[in-house]
Amino acid sequence: MDPVHALRDARPTPFWLEDPGRPDADSALTGDTRCDLLVVGGGYNGLWTALIAKERDPSRDVVLIEAREIGWAASGRNGGFCAASLTHGLGNGLERWPDEMAALEQLGARNLQSIEDSVAKYGIDCDWERTGELDVATEPHQVEELHELYEIARQYGDYEFLDADAVRAQVDSPTYLGALWDKDGVAMVHPAKLAWGLKRACADLGVRIHEHTEALDIAESGSGMAVRTPYGRVHARQVALGTNVFPSLVKRIRPYTVPVYDYALMTEPLTDAQLASIGWQGRQGVGDSANQFHYYRISADNRILWGGYDAIYHYGAKVRAEYDQRPETYRTLAGHFFQTFPQLDGLRFTHAWGGAIDTCTRFSAFFDTAYHGKVALAAGYTGLGVGATRFGAEVMLDLLAGKPTERTALEMVRRKPLPFPPEPVRWAGIGLTKWSLDRADRNAGRRNLWLKTMDRLGLGFDS
Repeated sequence: MDPVHALRDARPTPFWLEDPGRPDADSALTGDTRCDLLVVGGGYNGLWTALIAKERDPSRDVVLIEAREIGWAASGRNGGFCAASLTHGLGNGLERWPDEMAALEQLGARNLQSIEDSVAKYGIDCDWERTGELDVATEPHQVEELHELYEIARQYGDYEFLDADAVRAQVDSPTYLGALWDKDGVAMVHPAKLAWGLKRACADLGVRIHEHTEALDIAESGSGMAVRTPYGRVHARQVALGTNVFPSLVKRIRPYTVPVYDYALMTEPLTDAQLASIGWQGRQGVGDSANQFHYYRISADNRILWGGYDAIYHYGAKVRAEYDQRPETYRTLAGHFFQTFPQLDGLRFTHAWGGAIDTCTRFSAFFDTAYHGKVALAAGYTGLGVGATRFGAEVMLDLLAGKPTERTALEMVRRKPLPFPPEPVRWAGIGLTKWSLDRADRNAGRRNLWLKTMDRLGLGFDS
């Protein structure tokens, strides 16, 4: 069957956000209010910040405002991979912070366990499965690269290298030549249910939540800060900004991130026979080893989420609703899906959607303060925010507390990445990098002069 026909009934909306358990939105803020801590942003970054702030000090008066609804943006549109990695993969971390990797991996493992503990503590029904992840090789040079990474990775966690027969015994695709299996460092989760569960947990602890309340600007006000909203103003002693892909209220931060659009498809539920044809009894998340990679996983009702490959940047760093749909990417993804799983010919896609991810030049989160330490922010998660945002929340609260911790001592926390250049250089550079990465994928992984230059400048990407 032509892969395009599998898209004929796909609804242009995120599968996760259609869940019938979606809560009603809380009322917008009207008039002025005061609080100890204002959290701006109702995705994972903001939700974890509000929750942990109340856990640390139940008497702290916390307000959270969200421009739309809780979890509607990246937190409700992602693939649901909750990884321990704080550095967007071991390779990227070793390239940038080799002396800190042991500490970063330990902190990441503790952070993932804390998320699992919170899911249990607050009774969050989010289809949590600690399955691990397979990083699969589909080209011969990737097998060698994964084996080299395995020799390093096993120092930091529970990893296993699988040859072609072993990985196909886990998930059966004729494209697989080998894999690196991270057995314990990744969980699968229903991303929207996690956001909604965190919302309920925050509210139960006394966080005041206002949705449909956009933060329009920020300014000092007396000894604290004031954030203007469409119908009022919040006066807060401190502010934590979790706006991620959207333009920061601290304008000097804006050149450090760009929005990149990512896309995903969701299939109809597999029959028992279809599921048996691909195995996947371990239900691990899967990603391939290409520069332009795919990520995919099994949902609780045995659908396959299939996403990635295309990463689209729009000139001027624009974030617009119309960019959430891109049929040409859906066609590409559908074709790649059936190349990977030809035994599923005839399966249909029920949902197709996209969304913006905030990325930075080091491909992992960075942190900063403003207004004499009264404002803290985290941004640049580059698609790995399901887990790392909780760590980011702790860092922001540490920075606001003004007391050194093992987190604030990290070079990763103390230093920011290089900013992106202004347009049109930014657009040209991102386009050239994407073209070069695609060429490397088609040329046995060999990196051209542009990519080698980016590597020397610390702007390269190693997953």
